[in-house]
Amino acid sequence: MTFEAAGNRTFKVVLIGDGAVGKTSLRRVYLGEGFITSHMPTIGVDFAQTRFDLDGVNIRLIIWDLAGQPTFEKVRRHYYVGSSGIILVYSVVDRESFDNASKWLVEAYKYMGKLPPTAVLANKTDLRQDNPFEKNVTNDEGHKFAQFFSEKLTVPVVFEETSAVTGQNIREAFTKLTRLMIEMDDRMRLVQEPKLPLKNESKA
Repeated sequence: MTFEAAGNRTFKVVLIGDGAVGKTSLRRVYLGEGFITSHMPTIGVDFAQTRFDLDGVNIRLIIWDLAGQPTFEKVRRHYYVGSSGIILVYSVVDRESFDNASKWLVEAYKYMGKLPPTAVLANKTDLRQDNPFEKNVTNDEGHKFAQFFSEKLTVPVVFEETSAVTGQNIREAFTKLTRLMIEMDDRMRLVQEPKLPLKNESKA
């Protein structure tokens, strides 16, 4: 495996979750493209990238926005491979999307094996107050799901409640996930670094 220089990192991230939970809107807001009120479903996959500096490391972040409809699984499977991170999104006003969150992790595991650092984003918090309380997914439920997933699969997980309308926690979530990916990359570099032979070994 070859790596970029320590000060430069490229990370591929897949954005997954049911259709209409706001994946594309989260991506657009994070990239500074603004929130759009009309919903246009992603067809197959969409792609975007950004560059920034984080803690002195030059980051190139490549985001693959995968369509949430079941009919696109055959398309999605090719984009999981080689991902450094996952962003799993559900809507706090759509319990079915929350119930399906574990299915998305199963799909990711199916095509990736050991999962990389993951951000679980509970989106559309701005709509909670207008939705019947019993239909909302609570913050506590989201936390418990993320914690269970992290412990069950030994995966570092970030959990944040977000809103593409208000911008709530979007940049924070991406930043935390990027830090986890840097940490994971650092560990992989240590494993891959050739060990210098000891003096007595070099003479043997």
